[in-house]
Amino acid sequence: MSSPNSESSLPLKEVIWAWCNADAVCFDVDSTVCLDEGIDELTDFCGAGQAVAEWTAKAMTGSVPFEEALAARLSLFKPSLGQVEECMEKRPPRISPGIAELVKMLKAKNVDVYLVSGGFRQMIKPVAMQLGIPPENIFANQLLFGTSGEYVGFDPSEPTSRSGGKAVAVQNIRQKCGYRTLFMVGDGATDLEARQPNGADLFICYAGVQMREAVASKADWLIFDFDELMGYLV
Repeated sequence: MSSPNSESSLPLKEVIWAWCNADAVCFDVDSTVCLDEGIDELTDFCGAGQAVAEWTAKAMTGSVPFEEALAARLSLFKPSLGQVEECMEKRPPRISPGIAELVKMLKAKNVDVYLVSGGFRQMIKPVAMQLGIPPENIFANQLLFGTSGEYVGFDPSEPTSRSGGKAVAVQNIRQKCGYRTLFMVGDGATDLEARQPNGADLFICYAGVQMREAVASKADWLIFDFDELMGYLV
């Protein structure tokens, strides 16, 4: 069931109207497009799961700067290129129910779809390919490896590597393409941040995987199933 947010500036009816007339939608990936948190899957595969999951929780609630949480998580296990590739092969990303159909429906309506994530391009590209989203529509972090495939860090120039970075990425998307109505769909504090002037007009909190009260309470629209979004596009 859909839920309007008491703090939203628009009644739900108007949010739904805007959704039906959007010309661009930016989706978070972890716990939104995909059922899992990619970095948690990778760290669990590498044997450092619990400690890293605690940092992920801090990052998602906004209690620590995102760049601090990202650097701390990666420093705990320093994944090699080989480990990333093996993880993707043995634990392929699990797509959330309904997202493939929703993306297909949006594209049929000539709505541009983007993936904006604090996760890693190396793990998101296969998801984008599966959903028919072009690689240039991915805005995410880039793991950096040495000549032998050893982990050497991440690209700090990517906007999504720091707090407020998703908002910057969405603002860049909007500035480049001049969209009239742009939505951000996600589950975390960094997704909510994307709703700001010249960024996302409206924020849909998807709580089908994780329900984060601090985020949901400030959303324009709270949903638990992507079928609901599809229902208004028919």
